[in-house]
Amino acid sequence: MSQLTYLFRSAPHGSAAGREGVDALLAASAYCEDISVIFIGDGVYQLLQGQQPAGILSKDYAPMLKLFDLYDIEQVYVCRSSLAERGLAQADLVIDVEMLDRDQLKAKLQQADKLLSF
Repeated sequence: MSQLTYLFRSAPHGSAAGREGVDALLAASAYCEDISVIFIGDGVYQLLQGQQPAGILSKDYAPMLKLFDLYDIEQVYVCRSSLAERGLAQADLVIDVEMLDRDQLKAKLQQADKLLSF
């Protein structure tokens, strides 16, 4: 199977897109070994620790992000400038990710055979 890239661009819990994206990502990992995950823009909020979505009657799917290692999803990237623009740092995130600048992320996106955006 070809290389899949999952791009998370939207904030969590405002819609089901983030949760559905993570579900699709974990399911695809059973069939594809070459998966990249990129968090950019408001998508970096998907990675934020300490979210309490129960207050808005939404499911907390952040624990599912911690399953990436178990599912052999190792290529996980976040936009360095997106974090900085939002006053966030690596320590604020629920999982370890590789921080890349915009040019490096652009190169990763160009390498993608299939791109799924959430």
